[in-house]
Amino acid sequence: MRLIQRVSEWLDQRLQLAAPIQATMAHPIPRQTASWFYVFGSAALTVFVLQIVTGILLALVYVPSAGEAWNSLQLLNHEISMGWFIRALHGWGSNFMIAIVLIHMVQVFLFGAYKFPRELTWIVGVLLLLMTLGMAFTGQVLRFDQDAYWGLGIGASISSRVPVLGPWLVNLLLGGPIIAGTTLSRFFALHVFVIPGLLIAFIAVHLLLVLRLGVNEWPMPGRVVRRATYLQEYHQLTHGAQGVPFVPAAVWKDIFFSGCMLLSIAACAAMLGPFGPGGTPDPTIIQTAPRPDFFFLWLYAVLSLLPPSLETPVLLIGPAIVLLVLLGLPFVSGEGEKSWQRRPIAVLTILLVAVALGTFTHLSGHAPWSPAMDAWSSDPIPPRYLKGSTALERQGALVFQVKQCHNCHALDDRGGQRGPALDSVAVRLTQDQLIRQVIQGGGNMPAYGKNLSPAETTALVAFLETLHPAGQSPARDASRAVALSTGGDGASSLRP
Repeated sequence: MRLIQRVSEWLDQRLQLAAPIQATMAHPIPRQTASWFYVFGSAALTVFVLQIVTGILLALVYVPSAGEAWNSLQLLNHEISMGWFIRALHGWGSNFMIAIVLIHMVQVFLFGAYKFPRELTWIVGVLLLLMTLGMAFTGQVLRFDQDAYWGLGIGASISSRVPVLGPWLVNLLLGGPIIAGTTLSRFFALHVFVIPGLLIAFIAVHLLLVLRLGVNEWPMPGRVVRRATYLQEYHQLTHGAQGVPFVPAAVWKDIFFSGCMLLSIAACAAMLGPFGPGGTPDPTIIQTAPRPDFFFLWLYAVLSLLPPSLETPVLLIGPAIVLLVLLGLPFVSGEGEKSWQRRPIAVLTILLVAVALGTFTHLSGHAPWSPAMDAWSSDPIPPRYLKGSTALERQGALVFQVKQCHNCHALDDRGGQRGPALDSVAVRLTQDQLIRQVIQGGGNMPAYGKNLSPAETTALVAFLETLHPAGQSPARDASRAVALSTGGDGASSLRP
């Protein structure tokens, strides 16, 4: 004990941390806030620390490349001692963290803790929620199985619809126009460095604000927030008979609840195991029903059930409105009653959101992926597109049918809506551009270079070149024609 004391004194003489730590532990809080309703923030922080520790252990084995990511997860699951358990802790920790942060946000909203002077605390909390969801999404992508591949494709498709910035966002996320090796590297950097770094920074600001402004008092009916008098009233509350030090009055409940959360995560990990990975990612397997992790199922159902004409407006405008409402809430309702007993609209809002999320999550088990990917597999190519075609073009039409291009692209107003209609694709793209699009993909179209032989690609492109309105010539590369012409002249000039 004497050695420990001497080491502590040695460190404190150099770090000077004992005094601020003691002040933090002793900072006064209202007696009624030493309640079980106030334990969710510390529990979220505890689970985040668990995510960091397990994430570091996983990063020692995980290989963020398209060819090795899936294999490295299989290695963790089956060949490395306790690797599956660490993956399970990380996966279940992610779910628990999202749940705890959401509950914490609801508690803060119902307790009116976003009102003056805690507007910035609320805004930082909203950013923390976004970062937590970002961690969950990027973590699912790193599994790089069939669900992750198509989930990423849907995410890229949503990003591509942003006006002006869409192509730039897709390139930023994917590292190019298609999902490839650089895609995983970027998501690995986001999941391991960028988002955790932002989370740590926001948590530090959040804790600083909590210490500076104090823990929100228990909402009492009739205790109204007024900017002119609130700070004085709060000081009297915490420094009078109703004030108690944070340690030990409240901290033991935080520790107990956080410990229960850790035990619950460990129990889920031990009994239910890790998440995936599922089948290896294969862009040509479209007879699949990829589903996101639990907390994104409601969004999956919304996208599945929306009419195609409403997808883009809802995807682009809906999240922006929700974010603006959350960020603007403390400025619109910064004063007034805090108690939920006198704020029926707040209670009704929470109930409606909970019912909507629960309903859509339930519907996700029955909702088809939008659009239905095998809805047009049996539809033949309209005869007018084959009339007068050559043998090579007919072979290309067969490739088009066998590879089920019809499920994403419409011909004669029949077919999938995931990609553009191809009735006049030959007018939009030259032969070289068609070959590149088929082989490398682009936007939300997967690359088929590894799944088509050169002969199949040639035939398919030959068929696509016939798809143009009558009387309108297909697109051609003018520079290529000039180059061929120049080359021909040059060759002619060399001829004796």
